[in-house]
Amino acid sequence: MFGLDIMMIAFIALAGCSAGAVAYAFMFNSIAEERKADRRLETIKKAQTDRAVVKASRDRVAEVAKRRKSIQDSLKELDDRQKSRDSKIRKPPLKMQLRQAGMSVTVERFHIMSVVSGLVFTLIVFVLGAPLVVLPGALAVGILGLPRWFVGFKRKRRVKAFLNEFPNALDVIVRAVKSGLPINDGIRLIASEAREPVKTEFRRIVESQQMGMSTPEACMRMGETMPCPEANFFGIVIQIQAQAGGNLSEALSNLSRVLRNRKKMKAKVQALSMEAKASAVIIGALPFIVAFMVYVTSPTYIMPLFTTSIGHLILGVSGIWMLMGILVMRKMINFEV
Repeated sequence: MFGLDIMMIAFIALAGCSAGAVAYAFMFNSIAEERKADRRLETIKKAQTDRAVVKASRDRVAEVAKRRKSIQDSLKELDDRQKSRDSKIRKPPLKMQLRQAGMSVTVERFHIMSVVSGLVFTLIVFVLGAPLVVLPGALAVGILGLPRWFVGFKRKRRVKAFLNEFPNALDVIVRAVKSGLPINDGIRLIASEAREPVKTEFRRIVESQQMGMSTPEACMRMGETMPCPEANFFGIVIQIQAQAGGNLSEALSNLSRVLRNRKKMKAKVQALSMEAKASAVIIGALPFIVAFMVYVTSPTYIMPLFTTSIGHLILGVSGIWMLMGILVMRKMINFEV
């Protein structure tokens, strides 16, 4: 009986193994197909993921290239505008020169004042005993030379005052932007609280905005009334930030630091060139000092230079040569930073 049970159990086990083998034989192909389908599905998913990553990378590269191209186009456009403005700055019309000097006189009134200046200067030269041949030259100097020299002097002094105050104004705008205020409010703050001539220049920006002009364009026009590279730098920074985006407060902060470093470099160059300037002043004044000493010690020896035609010719040629030497020395000791 026990042996029969063992035989029965073995038979059942053998029958189960046979049935399993037969089932596996029939289902082998389907299992293999399912495995191949799973591997193919994983490959497709991986390929799709790789394509998505590649597509995202290409999109980022395309976006960076597009932004770089936009910045390059903006810089090229600004460079073209700057070249046209530089041509006007080198030889600006008289009306613009008066605006840059901060003078409120009209061109007609300036011409009238120039004629009056020429007549007064000619009268002074005549009273001092100059010969009649010199009077036309004195009239030309009084009409064309002295008034325009005065305008140029006022321009340089106004630009110097602007550069001393401009970095502080930029720092105020940076603080306003960092505190959450728009740049227009920062510009209005400078237009009402800053020192001259920065106050006047920013007031012109505010007036241009009130007339419908955009902020970048209004800032770019600052270089027309303030003939210095620093004013153009400010307009370029605002223009690029408006077109390409970015951190405005950081850009203006960097600009303020650059302007302060330029100012330090100019002061350093001026200090290093003071020895050459002193030498140029001594060399330029030496002929006049020697002539005065000779006149004091023996006036009869030097008076023929002023009383004879040959002496006048010698003085004229000497003056031309001295002028050429002074201009050469001035070119050698003046450095642009």
